[in-house]
Amino acid sequence: MTKTGFERGSNQHIRIHVLPTKRFKTFAISLYVGSPLKEDTVTSTALIPFVLRRGTESYPETIQFREQLEELYGAGFGFDVYKRGDHQIIQFRMDTINDSFVQSSESLLDRSFSFLGEVVTNPAKENGQFRSSYVQAERETVRKRLESIVNDKMRYAAERCIEEMCKNEPYRLHPLGERKELDHINAAALYSSYEEWINNAGMDLYVVGDTTFEEVEGLVQKYFHLNRDHSFEYKTETGHHDRRDVQTVVEKLNVSQGKLNMGLRTSITYGDDQYASALTYNGILGGYPHSKLFVNVREKHSLAYYASSRYDGHKGIATIQSGIEIPNYEKAVEIIHQQLADLKAGVISDLELNQTKAMIRNLLKEIQDSAFEMISYDFNRVLSGKERTTQELLEQIEALSKSDIQKAADTFELDTIYFLRDQKGE
Repeated sequence: MTKTGFERGSNQHIRIHVLPTKRFKTFAISLYVGSPLKEDTVTSTALIPFVLRRGTESYPETIQFREQLEELYGAGFGFDVYKRGDHQIIQFRMDTINDSFVQSSESLLDRSFSFLGEVVTNPAKENGQFRSSYVQAERETVRKRLESIVNDKMRYAAERCIEEMCKNEPYRLHPLGERKELDHINAAALYSSYEEWINNAGMDLYVVGDTTFEEVEGLVQKYFHLNRDHSFEYKTETGHHDRRDVQTVVEKLNVSQGKLNMGLRTSITYGDDQYASALTYNGILGGYPHSKLFVNVREKHSLAYYASSRYDGHKGIATIQSGIEIPNYEKAVEIIHQQLADLKAGVISDLELNQTKAMIRNLLKEIQDSAFEMISYDFNRVLSGKERTTQELLEQIEALSKSDIQKAADTFELDTIYFLRDQKGE
C-alpha cells in the first residue's frame, strides 16, 4: 500500500488504483483514458464518449441504456472531456450505492463494472461499426458545445489567448476539437478511431469504497475485454520556452465589453519541488477574491468587471482573465503589469499570504470529503510521476515564506497579451 492509501497494480495494461474505505455509502468509480493532444485525432477522440453513452451491444437503444442505471438503484454515470498539459483526457464516472444500504441480491459493484466495461469495450454497432444515427446526432451535440464557446466571449477570449500563445504546440487545441473537422467524421471513420484509441490510450481505473484491490482486479479481468499490448505513459512538456518579446494580439468582434487576457510561462510544473510556491503565487496574483488582480484592477481602480488568474501545473502556464471597458485597455495593462512586477519584487503583505494559504488549506481539506475529489487529486500523480499527498502539499504550503513566493514569481514570464475589442476604434 502506498502513502496515499491507494493500492495499485495493473491488469491488461490498465492501471488499477483502489482505496478501500467504509467512509462513503457509495462506490466511486473513475476511468481515465488519456492520449496525446493531436490535431488529426483530437476531434474524433472527443466525439467517442458522446457516442459510447448512447448504447451498448446488450442495451443498444438509449432508453434501455438509461434503464440499466435505474436498475442499479439510480447509479450516476457521466463523462468529461478535458486536457491536462499536452494530453486529452476522457474521464468516465460511476457513482453506485453500496449493497449494504439496499436490498440487492447481487453485488452492485459487480453490476457497475459489467455496465462500465460494456460501455467502453462493447458499444452498440451496426455492420461492424458505430450506429450512423448516433454518430450524426452526437456530432451536432459536440458542434453546439463548440459554438457555445464562441458565444461566451469570456471563454472565447481565454481559448484564443492560449491558441495564440501556443500556436506551435498541441496545448493550443481545445479538448473538444474543431467544428470544421466534425463534418469529415462518419460512423466507419469514428469506429476506426475508437479502436485505435481503446487499444493505445492510457487507462487508469480508480475505485473508492468498501472493496478490496483483489476484488476490483478480478472485475477488470472479467468485464474489460481489451487487446492491449502495452501501457501508455504520460509525459510533461513544460510551458517554459526560450525568452521572446511579449506578443500582443488584438481581435475585433461585435462586442460591447473588452476581454483582456494574458498568458505567462513558467518552468515550474506539478512534479517540481517549487509547485507549492507556484500554486500560492497564482493564489496571491488572481486565484481568490482577496488577490492582487481582483483588489487592484477591479476594486481600487474599477477597471474590470472580473479579474482573475489560473495556473496549469501540468503545462507550466498561467493565464490572466479580465473584462474591461474598451477605452481602459492601456490603463488595465499597466496595472496588471504592476501586480506582476510587485510579486517579482516580493511586495506581498502578510494578509495576502495568510489569506491565500487559508484558501488553499480549505480546498485541500475539502478533497477528503469527496471520493471523486480524492481520485482527481491522486490522478495528478499519474500525470506527473510525482507522489505528493494532500497532507504533504498542505505542509509545504504552510511552510512557505514571502521569499519562496518571490522566487516562484521570478520564473513566470509574460508571453502573450490578447485583447478582444469592438470593431470601431483602433
